Amino acid sequence: MKVKKILFVIFSALLLALMFIVLELNKNTVIGFILTAVLGAGYYGLHRLIVRKKNRWYLKGTVLLGWLALFVGVVFLTWPPIQRVPAVNVKNPEMTDIVTVKQGDLQGVYSEDNSYEIYAGVPYAEPPVGELRWKEPQDAKPWGGVLKADHYAPMSMQPQNLPIVDSLTQIIGYHDYEISLDDNYIVPVSEDSLYLNVWKPAGDTKNLPVVVFIHGGSLKTGHSWYKDHCGEGLAKEGAIVVEPAYRLGVFGYYADEELAAQSPNGTTGNYGMLDQIKALEWVRDNIAAFGGDPDNITLAGESAGAASVSALCTSPLAKGLFRRVILESSTVASVDPPHSFRTMEEALEAGEKTKEEYGCTSVDELRKLPAEKLVAQAEQHHHMTVDGYALTETPYESYKKGVHNETAILHGYNDEESAAFIIFDHASMKNYESKIREYFGDLTDEILEIYPAETDEQADEYWAEIYGAVFFDYPHYCLNRLAVENDIPVYEYLFAKTNGRLGDWHSGEEVYCYGNIPDGSKLYDDRDRELSAEMVGYWKNFATSGDPNGGSLPKWEQNKGSDNLMLFGDKTEMIDEKEHALFAVLDQKDGWDI
Repeated sequence: MKVKKILFVIFSALLLALMFIVLELNKNTVIGFILTAVLGAGYYGLHRLIVRKKNRWYLKGTVLLGWLALFVGVVFLTWPPIQRVPAVNVKNPEMTDIVTVKQGDLQGVYSEDNSYEIYAGVPYAEPPVGELRWKEPQDAKPWGGVLKADHYAPMSMQPQNLPIVDSLTQIIGYHDYEISLDDNYIVPVSEDSLYLNVWKPAGDTKNLPVVVFIHGGSLKTGHSWYKDHCGEGLAKEGAIVVEPAYRLGVFGYYADEELAAQSPNGTTGNYGMLDQIKALEWVRDNIAAFGGDPDNITLAGESAGAASVSALCTSPLAKGLFRRVILESSTVASVDPPHSFRTMEEALEAGEKTKEEYGCTSVDELRKLPAEKLVAQAEQHHHMTVDGYALTETPYESYKKGVHNETAILHGYNDEESAAFIIFDHASMKNYESKIREYFGDLTDEILEIYPAETDEQADEYWAEIYGAVFFDYPHYCLNRLAVENDIPVYEYLFAKTNGRLGDWHSGEEVYCYGNIPDGSKLYDDRDRELSAEMVGYWKNFATSGDPNGGSLPKWEQNKGSDNLMLFGDKTEMIDEKEHALFAVLDQKDGWDI
C-alpha cells in the first residue's frame, strides 16, 4: 500500500507541475496558478477519501477526469489579458522632460539606469481604418495636452499564435525563454498601428546621428520594439534610433484597380512602403526635437525590412529623406527578386482572388469586413510591387540608370540564412537533383558540377547553401555590383558567429550589431560580447559618417570588386567571397546585364 501511495503522490505532483508549466507557457494570470493549486489539493483529498471508503477504480478515474476538465476551465477562465507592452520593465519609471513635435507635446520614460530615454507609441500618421484602409497614409492630427509615451502601441494587424506556441518557439528556436509573471499577457494587434518609437541618449543632446530601422517579418509579421533590434544599444553609444510600425500583409500590400482609381496618385499595392515613407517624413520634421540631426539619417532594416530599404533606395518619394543605408539579410536589387516583391499583374490577380474568396464584388465591400477576418490573407499579400508612384520601376532598372537615393551602403548576410526555412525541407541523395532541377531547370547540370553531392549529408549541406544563396546571398552580390557601378561606397559582411541561442541563422546578427546581448546571459561568451562591441562600433561609425572604420576596429575595406567581405565570426577579418561560381549561374538564370 505504501508503494501505491508513493506512486500516487509522484503522479499527482508531476501532473500538477505539468499544469503549472502549461499555465506559464500560455501566459495565464496568477489567479490561474492559485486555482490550479486548489484543484490539485482537492483532487488529492478526494482520491484519498475514495481509497479509504470504497477504493473503486471508476470513482478514482472520474475524479481524475474531473480535475483535468476543471483545469481546462481554469485555462480559459484565466486566459492572459490583452495589454500594451511597457517601454521599460520598471514600476513607475521616471518621466522625461516634455518634447514638442509638430503634433503636440509628449513625454517618454528613462531606462532603469537612466542612460537613455524611450518615447514609445508616438503616432506618425492617422489610423488607417475605415475609409482610410488601403489609402495613402495621412499626417497624424495634433493632440491636446501631453501625450504619455510610456507604452508601445499595438502591433500591426497580423496572424497570431496561441501564447503557448510562441513560448515553445522561444524555447526550441531561441533557447532563451525566461520564466516570469511580469509578461502574463497577450500583446495587442490592431489595424490602428501607425506609431513609432524613439530611443535617445539621456539628457540634452544635439545633432546626433539617427538610425531609422525597418523591422522584418516577411512583410506580414513583426513589430517595432523587438529586443534584438531595439534602439537601446545604439542609444547608449550616442545615436538616436527610430523604429516605425507599418501596415503588414493584406492591409499593407493588397492591390486592386479600384483602389488605384480612387487614389489621387493612381497607386495601389504598396501601402506598407508608403507608411515607411511617411515615418521618414515625420523623422525629418521632428527628430531635431529629440536632439537628432535631420540631415544625417541612416535607413536600416533586416530581412523584409532590408528588402523595404532596398526599394526605398530607388523610390522617388524617399529622395532626400535619408543619406545612407544598412541592409541585413535581404535586398530586392536583383533582376528578379526572390521574395518580398512581385509584378503588378501578379498583385492584381491575387487581389481579385481575395475578393472572390470573401464573396465581395467591390473594394468598398471588402473594406467593411472586420480586420480579424481579413488578416487570414497575409500569406497572399506580402509583396511590394511597381505601382508607378512609390516605385516607378524595379530597383535593378533604376540602378542601371544611375537612379538611387543613398550615398553609402553597409550590407551583408549570415552564414546559415537558410536553416530556419528548410527545417521541413531537407535534401538527401534521393531528392537532391530534383530539388535543384525544380528551380534551375536547364542550368541544373551547372549547379551539380559546382555542388556534386555524394552522400545524404553532403546533399543536405549543399542544398542549404544553395537555398541561402538564392534567397539571400546572391541578391546582396547584385546590390554590391550595382553600388560599385554607381560609385557608391559599399561595405559588405558575412556574419558567421555561433552561440547558444540563434547563432548565425537568419536574423542572428541583430542582437550583436544593435548592442542588445543581455547582461549575464550564459548563451553568449566573451567573444560574442567582444564581437558585439565591434559591430556596434562599425554601425555607429557608419551612421555618423558613412564609413564604418575608426579607432582600433579592424580595417573594413570597401567591396569595390564585389569579391571580399568582412567576416564577423570567431575572428573579425576580411575574406574572399566563396560563392562566385553559383552567382555566375544565377546571373544566367535571371538575365543579369550590367
